[in-house]
Amino acid sequence: MIAAQDLQTDFQFPQEADSQLSSDTDLEDPDGKNAKTGKGTAAKKGKKAFGEKAKGGGGGKLSGLGWVNGHRQENGMENMTLFEVVKIGKSATQSVVDDWIEAYKHDRDIALLDLINFFIQCSGCKGAVSAEMFRNMQNSEIIRKMTEEFDEDSGDYPLTMSGPQWKKFRLSFCEFIGVLVRQCQYSIIYDEYMMDTVISLLTGLSDSQVRAFRHTSTLAAMKLMTALVNVALNLSINMDNTQRQYEAERNKVIGKRANDRLELLLQKRKELQENQDEIENMMNAIFKGVFVHRYRDAIAEIRAICIEEIGVWMKLYSDAFLNDSYLKYVGWTMHDKQGEVRLKCLTALQGLYYSRELNTRLELFTSRFKDRIVSMTLDKEYDVAVQAIKLLTLVLQSSDEVLTAEDCESVYHLVYSAHRPIAVAAGEFLFKKLFSHRGPEEEGLPRRGRQSLNGGLIKTTVFFFLESELHEHGAYLVDSLWECAAELLKDWESMISLLLDEPMPGEEALTDRQETALVEIMLCAIRQACECHPPVGRGTGKRVLAAKEKKTQLDDRTRITEMFAVALPLLLAKYCVDVDKVTNLLLIPKYFDLDIYTTGRLEKHLDALLRQVWEVVDKHTDTEVLEACSTTYHYLCNEEFTICNRVDIARSQLLDELVDKFNRLLEDFLQEGEEPDEDDAYQVLSTLKRISAFHNAHDLSKWDLFTSNYKLLNTGLQNGDMPEQIVIHAMQCTHYIVLWHLAKVSEGSSSKGDMVTLRKQMRAFCLMCQRYLNSVNTAVKEQAFTILCDSLMIFSHQIMSSGREQLEPLVYTPDSSLQAELLNFILDQVFIDQDDDNNSTDGQQDDEASKIEALHKRRNLLAAYCKLIIYNVVEINTGADIFKQYMRYYNDYGDIIKETMSKTRQIDKIQCAKTLILSLQQLFNEMLSDLGCNFDRSSSAFCGIKELARRFSLTFGLDQVKTREAIAMLHKDGIEFAFKEPSPQGEGNPPLNLAFLDILSEFSSKLLRQDKKTVHMYLERFMTFQMALQREDCWLPLISYRNSLQAGGDDDTMSVISGISSRGSTIRSKKSKPATTSKRKLPEEENSCSSSDAMWMNREQNVQTPLMMPSPHLTSTVLRDPKKMRPEDSYAAAYAAPSEQHPHQPVPSPQQHHHQTAMDYNTQVTWMLAQRQQAEAHQQQERVCMQYAKMRNHMQQAIRRGSGLMEDDEEPIVEDVMMSSEDRLEDLNEGMDFDTMDIDLPPSKNRRERTELKPDYFDPSSIMDDSVLNVSMF
Repeated sequence: MIAAQDLQTDFQFPQEADSQLSSDTDLEDPDGKNAKTGKGTAAKKGKKAFGEKAKGGGGGKLSGLGWVNGHRQENGMENMTLFEVVKIGKSATQSVVDDWIEAYKHDRDIALLDLINFFIQCSGCKGAVSAEMFRNMQNSEIIRKMTEEFDEDSGDYPLTMSGPQWKKFRLSFCEFIGVLVRQCQYSIIYDEYMMDTVISLLTGLSDSQVRAFRHTSTLAAMKLMTALVNVALNLSINMDNTQRQYEAERNKVIGKRANDRLELLLQKRKELQENQDEIENMMNAIFKGVFVHRYRDAIAEIRAICIEEIGVWMKLYSDAFLNDSYLKYVGWTMHDKQGEVRLKCLTALQGLYYSRELNTRLELFTSRFKDRIVSMTLDKEYDVAVQAIKLLTLVLQSSDEVLTAEDCESVYHLVYSAHRPIAVAAGEFLFKKLFSHRGPEEEGLPRRGRQSLNGGLIKTTVFFFLESELHEHGAYLVDSLWECAAELLKDWESMISLLLDEPMPGEEALTDRQETALVEIMLCAIRQACECHPPVGRGTGKRVLAAKEKKTQLDDRTRITEMFAVALPLLLAKYCVDVDKVTNLLLIPKYFDLDIYTTGRLEKHLDALLRQVWEVVDKHTDTEVLEACSTTYHYLCNEEFTICNRVDIARSQLLDELVDKFNRLLEDFLQEGEEPDEDDAYQVLSTLKRISAFHNAHDLSKWDLFTSNYKLLNTGLQNGDMPEQIVIHAMQCTHYIVLWHLAKVSEGSSSKGDMVTLRKQMRAFCLMCQRYLNSVNTAVKEQAFTILCDSLMIFSHQIMSSGREQLEPLVYTPDSSLQAELLNFILDQVFIDQDDDNNSTDGQQDDEASKIEALHKRRNLLAAYCKLIIYNVVEINTGADIFKQYMRYYNDYGDIIKETMSKTRQIDKIQCAKTLILSLQQLFNEMLSDLGCNFDRSSSAFCGIKELARRFSLTFGLDQVKTREAIAMLHKDGIEFAFKEPSPQGEGNPPLNLAFLDILSEFSSKLLRQDKKTVHMYLERFMTFQMALQREDCWLPLISYRNSLQAGGDDDTMSVISGISSRGSTIRSKKSKPATTSKRKLPEEENSCSSSDAMWMNREQNVQTPLMMPSPHLTSTVLRDPKKMRPEDSYAAAYAAPSEQHPHQPVPSPQQHHHQTAMDYNTQVTWMLAQRQQAEAHQQQERVCMQYAKMRNHMQQAIRRGSGLMEDDEEPIVEDVMMSSEDRLEDLNEGMDFDTMDIDLPPSKNRRERTELKPDYFDPSSIMDDSVLNVSMF
């Protein structure tokens, strides 16, 4: 391409000699009148003098014009601009462009003026370029004028507005530019006038600091460039055709050669070359004037536009653009911070790698940026990662040698990703790499079976699954491959053949590990085909299947049933002793269509299956296998199918044999005077395991197993030598018996005697489990605890809900001893350090997996007990011992404890608050017992309690009205606890628990304004006159707590409706607030406050819970000036003696006299205290002001140092920078002694005073001088 000089704001094209139009122009202009125009002085200036007619554009008035004075005509009436026509989108873009071209031929200045205003209006600017401006001003001056008139009240402009209309506008805008160039490609774009002006305007706008101008003009310029690339491509094709015609004509013999035609072809080639040169100059101008600057713009969307379009250019016109000079921009931008831009890079490259013809030109780029593309497969943006994997798949298709084994392995493991699109893309990559290559020797292989091509691919899948070492995630691997390899995964015939058939001579047989993996993959493929939804964690839920998908699902299920009804008994017979294989194989009948057993006359295969299941039950004692057998019987015994009777008979025979064997063995095992040997214990345990597994899914009530199991458990308690596994399974089996009995009673078909029997059995069993809580064996205690928690939940008062009042006799409420034992179990077994956990049976505490498993077990135990608290089965205050562990065991159980606090607060806010304060009191007492009464308040123990109180405070949320009574009760209990115990050092020293007030102050911010006054008065009932005057360190908790209650006590910054101060206003908005709102209150506010205070004070006569009445909503959020408060308002009222307000209050007892002495202060002491606190407040205020000024100075220096692309053009700049720290400033303002901040900013230097528009960056210091930054604030 021909290099062009870098353009300034006013773009000038180099002038060339006049030439006639090529023959291509005749397609649109048969008369050849539209020669290149605009030569001379006007063209050199970039635009003609206004009103001068175009030389070849048809100077006369054209009939049927659609545009007059820049406005579209409809039925002879002027009504819409070009922007409005494109925005409405009712007219076809082709006709709109044709009308504009006709107007341009009539008077190109008026038409071009309308096109300029079109771009200005598309940017959201309300201003317009007038004819005088267009005639007398350069483009830079016009842009500056439009910048001054830009309305920035709203940050939205057409390209960023939401809604279908504006989305359609963006498409119409891009289409308009493309159609405009396409329709003008034969004449107008070569007149050196229209394109010069448009490119110059767009280049200038793209350098603007106004985001809307920059965004809109960049999009327009990039679409204009794309349209020019199409024109250049057409010219290139025409030049090649002309060259071939010329060579063919010249190669003819002299007698047949037409010299006139040769001259015409030479002339045409010359004209095409000139047009090509002009188009290349235009493209170079746009590329260097717009793209090179805007591909690194501050706005991600602008950068994305540039990268998206350069991908289009390289794909359309690869001869000119597909080289390293342009590819480097895409490679560099792949490191962009915004996922949107990285995504455009990948999609642009996909279009290039998709074409095999272009791959050879990408070798250097691939070698340079391949590592970056591979790393993007782990991008934090899922969409980017998906496209990176797809791009690597295209690279893999182009050449197998580009990606190394390490590169491929980094993609392979993503098939196990929880994000399904990433996993599916990785599955496609894996399929292309491992399964899509077929050699010539594989063409003649059979379609199905062990020797088929799929047989080899299935083996490859198994090998990959084993090498990935994620054997528990077979379902994720199958789901990843399902969309690209469903045919392979549905070849169950080949899978069965690989498992059952003997290997051919010379063929390597599958190992036991490989066969286990194949069985798992086969089961996962069956599940995927029948359920038609991803595994857990990869989908939001089951989606509605289309009709075609439902038909495919039914067909697959029929195939599975017909195939495995025959093969499954054979597979079970072969792998009967293998636990893993049998467990997976027994899950296959779950997906059968059981009608096929009857319709397909497969009853003999059903009998074979039942025999094999019986044999599996007889040979195995593994719980997982037995539960799989139980589930299989349960599914086959479905009463909706005719095979139910046949399966029920087989099941009853099996259970009869098991129960008879168990009773016989148990009788021998429990004989008195004989020591049971290990063989007898093993036989009892194995039979009990089988019965328990079946009792989980089947009702065994008719065999009456409760008596034998209860006898077994009772004997274990008496003797103490019962094997732990027998006790555990006996408790589990007994629990199932009680639950099945409850299900029968709940149906209403049982008699009254059944309910009495159930009540006796349930209570006896719960008492038995309670006794086992004291067992020396940890596993037995855990089983007893779990069953007790489940039983207490099931038989709680919740059992009577949903119209089941007849079950009231079954309600079982735990007594205090049982609650204490359950709580002690939690404290002993759950809240332990990891190193102290000895629960693992194999003793491998150093194994990370064992530690994780033990932690999960403890979490389940804690969750079971917390459910009892949440559902009010046990007392809520027992949760204090749980809540106090919140900080210490936050990583292990923080989520469970926090959710428990939330649920208990929903049940009873006041009781929950009392529980929280009780937990803090328990921790405080423990600290006193460990450190003594003279502990250091900076110690880690005290700081930990205070931090826990802060966390508790945060859980109350922002709505202070809802938690008002609970917070008040919390403060009441805390105050009573602080003054409960006198000082051990005698009178005159602080009470023993006074430091607890420092912890209690963490909750002061949750009190409403009027409640702070009430709590303060309640605090003063426990204080003496000497306490109020103390200033020693030991009295600091009292001082800080009183200050926390007095802070904000007389202002009205808190909105009662939301419980949070207004933070949404800026400094200037505060300044403009009317002063009349500062004291606005509802009429009943004061009465409500006083009545609330009196109510609490009166309730203290009975020492009951203080319940505050809800206060009316307050609406004022303006700070009141502390200087305007009178001392008697802020202090004297607070120190008013309670006896004066409550004349009927009883006299306290002598023992409590030093706590509750009425404070009869004289006026002088009160005034001294007020003066002292005012002085302290003034000093604090001065410190805040100094910090504010210091922070502002740092901001000014940061502003001067900062530079970068401008994202938003906001004014004034100083205010925007200050608002970036709005929260901090808001906090500082609250401590200052004025109503609102009064900052008088001089007018900043705005766009009207800017002398230059910088293309790529701006320096804030260049538009802010010291007069702006050094503002006097006070």
